[in-house]
Amino acid sequence: MDVTVTGRKIQITDTFREAVEKKMAELDSRVDKVIRAEVQAQQTQEKRGTAESIRVEITLIGKGPVVRAEATADSKTAAFDGAFDHLKAQLRKAADRRREHRNLRKVGFVDPSAEVSPSVPPATEPSASVPVKKIAGLEIQGDGPMVVREKMFYSTPLTLAQALDEMELVGHDFFLYVDTDSALPSVVYRRKAYDYGVIHLKLSE
Repeated sequence: MDVTVTGRKIQITDTFREAVEKKMAELDSRVDKVIRAEVQAQQTQEKRGTAESIRVEITLIGKGPVVRAEATADSKTAAFDGAFDHLKAQLRKAADRRREHRNLRKVGFVDPSAEVSPSVPPATEPSASVPVKKIAGLEIQGDGPMVVREKMFYSTPLTLAQALDEMELVGHDFFLYVDTDSALPSVVYRRKAYDYGVIHLKLSE
């Protein structure tokens, strides 16, 4: 596994780099098809106040799903140790899920139609006196406190089992994918323990 260590607004010492490479070597026997690992340390500032901290993000890249974990602490070493522990936990949890739920019929999936959908207020026409601007395809009136972040990802269709694996490996509570069997945009999400829900999006006629 090739390990790349970089820093943003922070200096990376040889001592830190060597410590990272030594610890990352422990993962070689735990992960399959990983080609390289990217470790990035970044100086950050708390939103409220002037306290500064360091965030370390670890990303495993290879032929399988991308695995990512991060942590924040007062030092590079402490932040890396935290991110490394999170990474091991995510890998262990994904392995446990595959071992316990090889047969997806055993997983407690929820029928989305049985869940109560939140009510959506009717759209209102913007006032002529209020300026309207478009952000990521949305019309925003005035200078409201709305911040929209738009991202574009490229992916290949996945089975439900693959989507569950990728969700566990990136450490998220939900995962958006295109289902191999139905070719529909779908979202799998975490419920309690090892129970999951899945939603398929189909356009109405």
